[in-house]
Amino acid sequence: MLLILLAGVAAGALNAVGGGGSFVALAALVGAGMPPVTANATTTVALLPGNATSAWVYRRELAGFSQPSPGQLTLASVGGGAIGAALLLLLPSASFDAVVPWLLAFATVVLAFGKRLTAALRLGQPGPAAILAGQFVLAIYGGYFGGAVGLMMLAFWTATTTLDPALGNPLRVVQVAAVYLTAALIFVFAADVLAQPVQLVALLAGAVVGGYTGAHVVRRLPPAVLRALVLSTAVLMTALFFVRAFA
Repeated sequence: MLLILLAGVAAGALNAVGGGGSFVALAALVGAGMPPVTANATTTVALLPGNATSAWVYRRELAGFSQPSPGQLTLASVGGGAIGAALLLLLPSASFDAVVPWLLAFATVVLAFGKRLTAALRLGQPGPAAILAGQFVLAIYGGYFGGAVGLMMLAFWTATTTLDPALGNPLRVVQVAAVYLTAALIFVFAADVLAQPVQLVALLAGAVVGGYTGAHVVRRLPPAVLRALVLSTAVLMTALFFVRAFA
């Protein structure tokens, strides 16, 4: 339980910094013997309060773009998050077990090369409908798995709007919170999240502490240090899941 608590602190802090907290939380729960699908659902529920805490810290620093509006963007996040959560519960658990290492690997590549991919794939200025469609697809991924979804959102916005990536972190936190909230409501009532309440509470409590602390610490640490921390965590957790899958 102590290790799960500490994993929650690390996950909440990483999510406040730039994303990647689900890597740590998912690995900790699976390592404690929880089935991967249940662990993924529990991670979403447990990390929501920490993400919401970070959003509260950032509430006066929210910057975005005019079209689509933040409200429209949030609606796309809510709708996509609901579909992604439903897919996780409806598809066979064996499918998720098989695809998790590859999802982690994909998210790690985005973490490592997101800025370069954004620069290479400059998409100009598509209309609001195209931006909302892209946000909807990313939210489906976030509701189903969620690894590095916040970074994917930031890269997508940078490639399709005039948003300054240096000012986009608060908006990222809010949109990820919308995806997590929607998925968490579904998981609480339709998954086995509440069957292991001790693990859930330990991870949740740690994530709240980490989310609040991380949102304050991020202002003081150099960006290069933060990026190296998130990427190192992602690489390590991806390697561990591949070893587990093929052992």
